[in-house]
Amino acid sequence: MGEAVEFFHANGFSNLTQKFDPKLVLNVNGNSHLDRDGSWYEETIDDDLKWSFALNVNGVLHKGTSEFQEIALLDTKRFGKVLVIDGKMQSAEVDEFIYHECLIHPALLCHPKPKSVFIMGGGEGSAAREALKHKLLDKVVMCDIDQEVVDFCRRHLTVNQEAFSHKKLNLVINDAKAELEKSCEKFDIIVGDLADPVEGGPCYQLYTKSFYEQILKPKLNHGGIFVTQAGPAGIFTHKEVFTSIFNTIKQVFKYVVAYAAHIPSFADTWGWVMASDEPFSINAEKMDRRIEERIDGELNYLNGALFISSATMNKTVSLSLLNETHVYTEEDARFIHGHGVAYRIN
Repeated sequence: MGEAVEFFHANGFSNLTQKFDPKLVLNVNGNSHLDRDGSWYEETIDDDLKWSFALNVNGVLHKGTSEFQEIALLDTKRFGKVLVIDGKMQSAEVDEFIYHECLIHPALLCHPKPKSVFIMGGGEGSAAREALKHKLLDKVVMCDIDQEVVDFCRRHLTVNQEAFSHKKLNLVINDAKAELEKSCEKFDIIVGDLADPVEGGPCYQLYTKSFYEQILKPKLNHGGIFVTQAGPAGIFTHKEVFTSIFNTIKQVFKYVVAYAAHIPSFADTWGWVMASDEPFSINAEKMDRRIEERIDGELNYLNGALFISSATMNKTVSLSLLNETHVYTEEDARFIHGHGVAYRIN
């Protein structure tokens, strides 16, 4: 969601500046921005907009830098444990189920009989956790480029420990592009649970037309479905990357559906794009019936009526999706506000 991470204390000093480039942090003098009894996490959403929330006493549970990304796990008062990568919140304990249910279940429920899933990214394990609720699946492959992020999340995100040890999960540490390229296997569902495209980050090439067309689509079985997270989709933010990702995918697949949901910890509406060369013929009643028949346990957010409504955009966003002309390429990419580790090193 934002550019830089900084943790402010009531005495005005930060306790997390060693791993984060101070040039990218707006320093605050004194304690005018703080409550007297707390520390705060602050994230820059844009040059003129910040998002902050209070931390508990041991607010920084862990921090570090891998080869690819900067990682932090925070303990917040409002949202519980929060995972932050490259200065951008990835998920929060209290509401990550909204994002992950929306990412995983619509594609699996729209498919008549899904047996295999390939997850690009998803190192925290939540996408795999949701996919493994589906009784029809024989295999879930989760491919993340960053061993340190995966190990970090296995240790600290206890809610996903069962998923990481599930017999149907095949965990691969590799670049998802390279892994798909060399694989002889095809999948019923491919999921993009990737970080947002940020300049210098490891993921933006996995949002390009050439990747979708030449590498990803050939690895789908007949009738297969691709779904990806697609960034902010709010009334003021949907043109950052959401409409461009939608339009890029539309150049590659015959049937493309955009949908969105509000995620409180992101302070915005979030978007996903689902695509196939077969039409999506499902209604609310059929989706509810498949949830009942196929899924182990309860969903906390998604049902048939919610999914149908989530695919109905407001007028402004609908027109933007209709009129978008930008297509992601390696030479012409759009980026979320912020920078990855590679950009900072260069």
